[in-house]
Amino acid sequence: MIPTSHPPAEEIARLAARALLEVRAVHFNARAPFTLASGLPSPTYIDCRKLISYPRLRATLMDFLAVTVMREAGFEAFDNVAGGETAGIPFAAFMAERLALPMSYVRKKPKGYGRNARIEGNMAAGERVLLVEDMTTDGGSKLSFVDAIRETGATCAHTAVIFSYGIFPEITRTLGDHGVALHSLCTWWDVLAEARAQGHFDAETLAGVEDFLHDPRAWQDARKG
Repeated sequence: MIPTSHPPAEEIARLAARALLEVRAVHFNARAPFTLASGLPSPTYIDCRKLISYPRLRATLMDFLAVTVMREAGFEAFDNVAGGETAGIPFAAFMAERLALPMSYVRKKPKGYGRNARIEGNMAAGERVLLVEDMTTDGGSKLSFVDAIRETGATCAHTAVIFSYGIFPEITRTLGDHGVALHSLCTWWDVLAEARAQGHFDAETLAGVEDFLHDPRAWQDARKG
């Protein structure tokens, strides 16, 4: 069902952050940092995949994401919705349903047999494709998916995520230089504000997280190894 209500962006960000905190998708630990996929330390970790197990929350957030995309990119801006393997696949399916569009997905690499395809589903040359994933850090992981979509002759100028770190300024350049606009519901700043408002985590933990958010590269450099 195509959503027709349009909450303000600030309210969407607050409620999205609240939803992530409610299902305990947010993890803060400045004393014993997490190790990210990049190998770098971080006092924050988020698991947006948990949302697929909560029908009310996921439905609300997918409505919000559909509204955000239509508001920022246009109501008739896309012909296909593609999910990035693997976390983006369920969210792409939910989005395709809301936008009344075909859905496909993009493999991280060719499957190595048969057609050796990276695109699963039907994607045609000239189609305008929205890439959907659960989250993004600095935007770099999206480029391979975008390139695979473009190799079909389709275009991909937009990617939508539930959560964007919002602390790495290079993301605008990374995606922008590739001709891709980012649409997201909330960032770490929104989550931190809602965590304080709702009384999640202790003051020391929240202060440590805020230090990281203000200068994440310096925080990581000081703790490498």
